[in-house]
Amino acid sequence: MALAEKQHHYGFKLEPVRGTIFDRHLHPLAVNIPVESLYANPRQMARADKLRAKELLPGIIPISADTLCERLARHKLFVWLARKLDSDQVQRIKALEIPGLGFRKESKRHYPNHHLAAHLIGFAGMENAGLEGLELQFDSYLKGQAGWSQIIRDARQRELLIEKNFIPPQNGFHLVLTIDETIQYITEQALDQMFVLSNARAASVIVMDPRTGEVLALANRPTYSLDDFANSPVENRTNRAIAYMYEPGSVFKIVAASAALEENVFSEQDEVFCENGSYRVGNHILHDYHPYGTLTFQDVIVNSSNIGTTKVAQKMGPAVFYKYAQRFRFGMKTGIDLAGEVGGVLKPPSEWSKTSIGAVPIGHEVAVTPLQLVCAIAAIANDGIYMKPYMVKYITDEQNEIIKIQQPQVLGRVLSHDTARRIKEILTAVVERGTGRRAQIKGVRIAGKTGTAQKVINGSYSDSKFYASFIGFAPADDPRIAMVVVFDDPHPNHFGGTVAAPVFKEVVADVLKYQQSCEYE
Repeated sequence: MALAEKQHHYGFKLEPVRGTIFDRHLHPLAVNIPVESLYANPRQMARADKLRAKELLPGIIPISADTLCERLARHKLFVWLARKLDSDQVQRIKALEIPGLGFRKESKRHYPNHHLAAHLIGFAGMENAGLEGLELQFDSYLKGQAGWSQIIRDARQRELLIEKNFIPPQNGFHLVLTIDETIQYITEQALDQMFVLSNARAASVIVMDPRTGEVLALANRPTYSLDDFANSPVENRTNRAIAYMYEPGSVFKIVAASAALEENVFSEQDEVFCENGSYRVGNHILHDYHPYGTLTFQDVIVNSSNIGTTKVAQKMGPAVFYKYAQRFRFGMKTGIDLAGEVGGVLKPPSEWSKTSIGAVPIGHEVAVTPLQLVCAIAAIANDGIYMKPYMVKYITDEQNEIIKIQQPQVLGRVLSHDTARRIKEILTAVVERGTGRRAQIKGVRIAGKTGTAQKVINGSYSDSKFYASFIGFAPADDPRIAMVVVFDDPHPNHFGGTVAAPVFKEVVADVLKYQQSCEYE
């Protein structure tokens, strides 16, 4: 009876295993690995044991002597000293053979590819709770439910029973993404090379299947390692592709071109006088980088004439242009299943100034995200149908039973099939003989549009800082890839055609080869 009275009970939380995140081919991108965590039973420790622990443990685990002293002074059977240690730390502590110290098995989030797809995956913290990216957005599915066990100790503090009132943990569900690990790697390699060569401040790339809205790759620079996220600045962890907006410049001319054809305001061979490079709009003088006289409507887009595009928009009127910008879903969120998306800025005509008709159609006085741009060009590639972008294909339980699946979702028709076909031909000419020549791939017809926009610095347009962009799809006749490339402040080369288009070319060439090889396996 006396022995029974000395027995002690305490409850112990059983951590569930967080679900795995896979790419579309079930390659693991985020997993949980078994680790050990250090605890102490202060009641079992003699004074000499505590003194040794205070002297030796701070050199092995991240804990100060004062904190360790406070925890070992508690009159408790169980206190955590350090969570989720690496194997070297565990072996060093075990070699000390200090009575009263013990280990509990837990699990720790691990990212086998380190920085690959970092801004998509996000990360989970010490308690296996999602903190950013898909880890946060789908935390309720991934985290599972904790269990509970009651531990009984005898008078000597030995554990006698570890499953009294046992409630098993329920492990988390698994995510299977639309991302292709190989395409993600190809994309990041190409982005890294130009990011260094261009001396850019930042960059973003998104690769999408225009037929479904599935995101095949998404990358930003600067980036960070998922296994060391605590030591990275917030700027490196920000998913610029969906959370940063900027004035897009000439890539936005796809809206004016599409609207003019759809409304039968212009046809491809109609002529537009481009004022030899200088044109007054309100109290502002608009310029072209190269002065042009008379161009066909098609060549206005091929040569990216600001004056020609403005004249096209003037003939349509602000209301018609705004209607099509909304159809392309600028100024609103796409609804992607990823936390942090912003909607951009698209002012209604009632808020336009006298000069806005010469600014908005050429990509000024409007703010967009790279995600909005890739969705817009994908809609043209997809015969005028706008697909909702998404990241997660399906969610499974531990028995691989599908509990949730996401299907491609049509958000609306932007253009008629015929208009989309005609715009494809114009955008193909942009690459074949216009500003997008550096996106050309031998044997593959490419459609695309370049953009170079002055950055707004302290309320004024800078003459030395730019955004360089390229949007496009391939093959032009049967699009399987839509893509956006954006560089923030590249220098000294700052044109979309010289900085962004080559990244598009490299990624698309390698991805098409990869996809073709997969078809023959």
